[in-house]
Amino acid sequence: MKLHKVIVAAVLSVTLLGGAAETAQAQDNQPRRGWSKKGKGAAVGAGAGAVTGAVVAGKGDRATGALIGGAAGAVGGALIGRKKDKKRDPQRYEQYTRKD
Repeated sequence: MKLHKVIVAAVLSVTLLGGAAETAQAQDNQPRRGWSKKGKGAAVGAGAGAVTGAVVAGKGDRATGALIGGAAGAVGGALIGRKKDKKRDPQRYEQYTRKD
């Protein structure tokens, strides 16, 4: 039953955050480019890691498993996405990684 609550909470949070992002985007006059590969990778990795962590944790403590899995998935997804960003447009990547 706890897994059901975790999944429902995850779906609701994604839905609410997605609606807020669309509202903020509608208020801007300038068009947005969308998510970077790094951002997409982190989001997808966090979701997949949370679900996997909850399933692997078993009946013990699924919430903790979901948190650990989500964190690990987010880091892994961000690293993979960062590599794709760097490969796609190296000049743009250098602009946002420079610390001037």
